[in-house]
Amino acid sequence: MKGCVITMYKIGVVGDRASVLPFKAFGLDTFPAYESTPEDSRKIVDSCARGGYGIIFITEQIAVTIKETIDRYNREICPAIILIPGNTGSLGVGRSIIRANVERAVGINILD
Repeated sequence: MKGCVITMYKIGVVGDRASVLPFKAFGLDTFPAYESTPEDSRKIVDSCARGGYGIIFITEQIAVTIKETIDRYNREICPAIILIPGNTGSLGVGRSIIRANVERAVGINILD
């Protein structure tokens, strides 16, 4: 295709070790991070964003500690930040973001 540029993005997963380890089996790049060190988590996400990752899955437990970083990337087209439950379960954060995005796109809440 003339004028078409295809970019291959990587997929990364950021979260506690127990939550991200299973993703390694699927060939995804994993980045263990800990809730107690938000600055390290920010650095990992920023490094992934600069390093060609088009999708970054982040556990909700990590995401709540770096909310401003998540918000900054949510205003950008790439990378897509997707919140996932950690191994201790869901905090409901990812679900509420999806609900808000659907409501903004459709005009009403169709998920409840």
